[in-house]
Parts: sequence; C-alpha cells; structure tokens
Amino acid sequence: MFNRQNFIFWVEEYLFHPTSKLQFFLSFLLYPLSIIYSIIVLTKRIFAKKIEPPIPVVSIGNLTIGGSGKTPFLISLAKEYQNIAIVLRGYKRDSKGLHVITKDTPINISGDEAMLYACLLKNATIIVSEDRLKAINYAHKLGCKAVFLDDGFSKSFINKFDILLRPNPEPKFNFTLPSGAYREPKFLYKNADLVLKESIDFTKKVTLNNPTKHMVLVTAISKPQRLNQYLPKNLVKKIYFEDHYMYTKTELENLIKKYNATSILTTQKDMVKMQEFGLPLSVLDLHVEINSKVKNQINDYIVEKRTCL
Repeated sequence: MFNRQNFIFWVEEYLFHPTSKLQFFLSFLLYPLSIIYSIIVLTKRIFAKKIEPPIPVVSIGNLTIGGSGKTPFLISLAKEYQNIAIVLRGYKRDSKGLHVITKDTPINISGDEAMLYACLLKNATIIVSEDRLKAINYAHKLGCKAVFLDDGFSKSFINKFDILLRPNPEPKFNFTLPSGAYREPKFLYKNADLVLKESIDFTKKVTLNNPTKHMVLVTAISKPQRLNQYLPKNLVKKIYFEDHYMYTKTELENLIKKYNATSILTTQKDMVKMQEFGLPLSVLDLHVEINSKVKNQINDYIVEKRTCL
C-alpha cells in the first residue's frame, strides 16, 4: 500500500543524503541527465541579456530545492523597510498572471508563501507573477522604493543584488537535478553578492504559540524533519504532506478525531492555509535574526542603487 509520508522522506533522502544502495544507484544512473540539465542552465545564464530594473532589487534564494529558511529570512529583512514590494511566483497557486495579494485574498489565488507575507508584512506590497520583471515594473508604478525578490537567483537577466542561503546541512553530493538536490551547479555560489550561513550570518528562533495538551503535527514543508529540534514532547502524531500541499477542512478534522488531538501543531506557512477552517491551531513561530553587518550591506546596496537610477 502506498504511503505518502514514507515516499516524501525517501525522495528527500535520495536527493540530499542517500543511504541505500538503490538511492546511490539512481544518483549515478541519472547523472548524465544532470549534466545535460546543468548545460541548459549555464547556457541560459551565458546568453542572458541583463535588464536594469527601474528600482533596486534584492533577491533571496538558494541553490538547492527545498527549504533553507529564505521565507522567514525575507520576512525579517523586509520588516526593516517601508514602502517596499515582495515579488514571487506564487508556487502552486490556482491563479495565473499578476496579482497584488492582501490578507483577504483567497489562498488559492495567492499561494501559501505570498499569503504568509501578506499576513505578516503590513508595510509591504505583495505581488505574485510568473513574469518577475513585469511584477517589478508594476511595483515601481505603484511607487515602491525597492523590491525583495523571493527565490530570484535563477533570473540572471535581471540586474539585482543576489543573496544565497546555504542549506544546513548541505547535500551529500554536489549533483544537480535529477541525481542531486542542486537546482543550479554548486560553483555558482561565486556569482552571488552574499552567501549566508546559519548560525554565522543569521540565527533562527522558534516559539510555540497556543500549545495544548495533545497536539498532532501537520505540515507540508520541504524536509519536515528539520522541525524535530523545535517540537514539544506531547505530540500524539506527526503527519507530513508534500511541499505546498493545500489542505481541506475535512481531512484536518479527521486527523484531530483519529488521534484524539486537542489541536493541530503546524508552521506559520501551513497556518495560513488552515486559519479559515476554525480549527484549534498551535503554531511554531519561526523568527530569524540577521547579523547587523549583513543588513548594512543590503541597505548600502539599496541606497546606492536608488541614487544611480
């Protein structure tokens, strides 16, 4: 019988830290495809014609698939500014085209990450669009003074300040997809303006809001095992869904009933997909503290860029 949770773990283990003979075999079997993939990625970069956006753009991203903390990092950084925009694709949203997102936007229009930004960043304009350059130009039209680009490193045709967050821990192999976890060749770290490491350039702090006696963990984030260090002892069960999964009220009610839970324990990113259901939620509130030197480097770029445009 197919077990979704075990499959998620197996795929993530295969990409990041293969242990079984089958995983090693697949990594090397698919390596020729990774070479082809890398050539395509690098060719796009080589022939990309740089476009100068009308306002300063700072991109926060990572070279690997899955989470490395870019969303809480961007939230913490954006709180330092007024009148800025956050631009992102809006992964797994049902809508198409450009949309300005508020906390009242339906979650299927915004996607989970954009909704989280809209809920936590009252002084920012949140824009989702497949065409990132179009969204940047629209932010400028709205009067925004700078743009923070969510996961924009691959948009090499946009002249911007690139920040890459290194995953902790890093993948076992330096392979790109499909034989490893890297979306672009690892040596491209040298193309970034800043490469940041957890515990050196930024730190994570987690607080548990509204804890109850019997909690069932429900989350749909990449590499959910990274939550283990923050989990309380009074969990009755851990339930994992694929990254960006959109829950239904019925399935969450069934989980509460099945495990006799007093609340669902979840992350902030998951919470925005559950908050309209009226269910008891306990939330792991992740906050990132950024090194002041890093913040100064970013701010210096924005100020200098604005004087040049």
